[in-house]
Amino acid sequence: MEDVDTGPPPTSAVLMSISKHIAVRCKKPNAAFIACKKVDRNPEACLSQGNAVTSCTIDVLKEANSKAPEEFKKYTDCMDYYSNKFKKCRKEQAAFEEAFPISIAPVTP
Repeated sequence: MEDVDTGPPPTSAVLMSISKHIAVRCKKPNAAFIACKKVDRNPEACLSQGNAVTSCTIDVLKEANSKAPEEFKKYTDCMDYYSNKFKKCRKEQAAFEEAFPISIAPVTP
């Protein structure tokens, strides 16, 4: 898998595969971004919160690529092949989540 800093942006299959991890591990920056957007619809007003969400997501992707590269690749390849249908990739999902548990400590405080 490409380095997330220098490679192309993650595909929908990659983001769908890591979505549960992002939801758990980037909960605080996501909540801050949503709260900011509710207060101010001006796109510039929430740039720092948006950058925090992006940074957290990149950190989760890097960690998944370093701790469970084979399992992550198999899972994302399956999701890509089956048009992001989770039910078709449960075996690969289970292997990935065993190698890279969702419940590990959050990336952000």
